[in-house]
Amino acid sequence: MTVKNVYPLPRSNDLIEKLRGAKIFSKFDLKWGYNLVRIKEGDKWKTTFKTRYGLFEYLVMPFGLTNAPTTFQHFMNDIFRDILDVYVIIYLDDISVFSKNKEDHEQHVREVLSRLQKHNLYCNLAKCFFSVEEIDYLGLIVSPEGIRVDPAKVVKAIDWSVPSKVVQVQEFVGFCNFYRTFIRDYSHIAAPLFSLTRKNHPWEWTNECTTAFEQLKEALCSAPVLIIPDISKQFFLECDTSDFATGAILSQFSEDNQLHPIAFLSKAMTPAEQNYDIYHKELLAIVKALKEWRHLLEGTALPVQIITDHKNLEPFKASKDLRGRLARWAGFLSEFNFQLKYRPGKTNGKADILSRKDEHRPLGGGPDEVIDNQIRDAYLRDNRLNHIIEALQKNDKVKNWSWNNGLLVFKNKIYVPNDDSIRKDILESRHDNIAAGHPGQFRMLELINRKYYWKSLKKSVNSYVSNCESCIRNKHSNQVPPGLLNPIELPSRPWDHINYDLITGLLESEGFEAILTVVDRMSHMVHFVPTTSRASAADIANLFVTYVWKLHGLPSKTISDRGPQFNSAFLKQLYKRLDIKPLLSTAFRPQTDGLAERLNQVVEVYLRHYVAYKQDDWAGILPMAEFAYNNSVNASTNQTPFYACYGFHPWFSIGQQLDESVPHADERANQLQAQMDELQSSVALANE
Repeated sequence: MTVKNVYPLPRSNDLIEKLRGAKIFSKFDLKWGYNLVRIKEGDKWKTTFKTRYGLFEYLVMPFGLTNAPTTFQHFMNDIFRDILDVYVIIYLDDISVFSKNKEDHEQHVREVLSRLQKHNLYCNLAKCFFSVEEIDYLGLIVSPEGIRVDPAKVVKAIDWSVPSKVVQVQEFVGFCNFYRTFIRDYSHIAAPLFSLTRKNHPWEWTNECTTAFEQLKEALCSAPVLIIPDISKQFFLECDTSDFATGAILSQFSEDNQLHPIAFLSKAMTPAEQNYDIYHKELLAIVKALKEWRHLLEGTALPVQIITDHKNLEPFKASKDLRGRLARWAGFLSEFNFQLKYRPGKTNGKADILSRKDEHRPLGGGPDEVIDNQIRDAYLRDNRLNHIIEALQKNDKVKNWSWNNGLLVFKNKIYVPNDDSIRKDILESRHDNIAAGHPGQFRMLELINRKYYWKSLKKSVNSYVSNCESCIRNKHSNQVPPGLLNPIELPSRPWDHINYDLITGLLESEGFEAILTVVDRMSHMVHFVPTTSRASAADIANLFVTYVWKLHGLPSKTISDRGPQFNSAFLKQLYKRLDIKPLLSTAFRPQTDGLAERLNQVVEVYLRHYVAYKQDDWAGILPMAEFAYNNSVNASTNQTPFYACYGFHPWFSIGQQLDESVPHADERANQLQAQMDELQSSVALANE
C-alpha cells in the first residue's frame, strides 16, 4: 500500500485572493504535466504493469498515481518558491503570472519562462495567454474588476435535463457546489435535492425538486461579479437564517464607492441546529460566517460591520451572564473586531426585475475623442496602410478613401486599424456604455457603422454580443405562442398616437418606485418618467403635460393598460375636454398592448445591466435608458426613433464630428417630408 504524501495542494480561493490589484495577466499550461517528472532510480519497478507483450515500467511519473498531484505541486513550488504568491500562482500544471502594469509584467513573464526552460518544462502554446486583462483560471474568470463564473462552463446548465435517478442529481449538485460561493442561499435553495441524495431516501421527484432545480440553473446563469478582498478596507457581513439553513454575504466598498459582494455563504443546519430558537439561529449564522472567512476577518484594523435583521442581537456583546452554547460562541466571537448593526428585514428586499443585475456598473470604452487619438497613433504601427496614407497626404485620389484631420476615412467612416485594444474600446463604447444600453447585434452594428469601419466589423459585433456575460444573464427569449393580431390604426405623424403604461414594484429610488412609459406609435420614440404606484389620475395627467405635451403637443389617440391610473373618471374627462379619444387595451389582456409591454421589458433589462449594488439608483439612470432606446434602430421602422423625429443622429460622446454638409431650409423640409413618408410605409409594412 502506498503511503499518502501529506504535502498540501493549494486552495483555489487562497490562490485567487493573491490576484487582488492585478491589472494584467498571463497564463501557462504545461504540456504532458506529470510526465515531465522522471521517476527516481530504484523506484521505477514500483510502476510495473503487465501486458500480453510482457512487463513494462514507467520512466517518468504517469497520471493516476496516488501521490502524483502532491509530488508535482511540491516540485513546482520548489522551482518558483521565491516568487510564489508575489507575481505567480501555481495549481499543479496551471501557472498564472499577474502584475499591476505592462512593464513589470514583461519582466515577470520572462523570469517565469526562463525557469521553465531551465528545468525542461514545456508549455502547451494553444492553452497559453500573454498579457491579457482577464483569464480563465481554475474554472473562474478573473479580471481587475473581480471574479465571475465562466459563461462557457455554466451555459450547459441551461440545457440540463431533469434528473431521473439519484446519480444524475449528484452530478448536478456536484456541478453547482463548485459555484456555491456565487449563489446566495445555496443550501436553502438546494435542500430538496440534497434530500434525494441521502442514503436509503426513497426516490420521489416533487414540485419542490423541480423548483430547486430551476432556481439553481437560473442562479448559475445570473451569478454576480465577486470582487477580490482587500484586507486594508472595512468588511461588511450580512447574515440571515431560515428554518434549516444559514446564509451570509461578505462585501466591501470598491473604487466606485458602491458595496460589492466578495462571496456568498450558505450552510445547511444539522437536525439539532434546526431545533434552535430564532435568537440562537441568528447567532449561529454569524458564527458560521466568521468561521468560513476567519482568514480574512480575524485581526482586522477596522471593525467588521455585521448586519442583521434581528434587533435582539444588538446587546449580545454587552451581555455578561452567558452559559453553555452562548458562552462558547461569545469566546469565539471575542477573537474578532466587529460591530453589530440592526437593519430591518424589509429593507433587504430586492425587487424582482432588478435581481439579476451586474454587481458593478461598467461605463465601457472611452470617449470618442480618446479613441480617435488612439487610432491616429495606431496608424503609425500598421505598415499595411502606409501606401494609402502617403498617397492621400500627397493629395492623390484613392477610390473610397480620404484623409481628414489625421484620420483615415473609408466610405465616410473612420477606418480602424488592426488593433485589438482599440476595437475592443469601440465595441465596449457601443455596447457596455450606459448610453448604449447593451443593444443586440443589429442595433450595435448600426451604432458603430455611423462612425467607424473595419473589415471584420460584423463578425466582431456578433462575437461580442454573443459572449457578453451581462446579456446572457439579463436577456431572455421574448417568443410567445402565436395569436390573433389586432391591427391598430396607423398614425399620420409622430406623436399623434401614443401608448402609456406603468412599471411598478421597483425598489425606492429618490422617492420613486414606479416608471411611467410613454411611446409614440409612429417613430417609436419613448419617454421614461419616474413616479409612484400611488399616483392618481391627476398626477399622471400632470406628468403627461410636463414631460410629453410640452415637447410634442397633444395626441389624437392613446392606448393604455386597463389600470386604475389610466381608466379613472378624471382621465376620461381630461381626454374629453382635450378631444382625445381613449382606446383602452382589452380587459385582462395586456398582450393586446404589445408595444408598451415590450417596451417595459426593454426598460427592465436595461436597469438590470446598470443599477448599483443597492439597487436604489435607477431613477438617476432612467434618462440614459431613454437616450439609449431612442438612439437604437427600431426593427419596424429601420430608423432610430431620434432620427425619425428630428432627422439627424445625436452625438454619442465627445469628439464626434458634425456632418460637413448642412442642407438649406427647403431641402431640409423636403428631406423631412420624404422621411415621414418612408416612416409611415415602414410602420404599415410592419403591421401587415
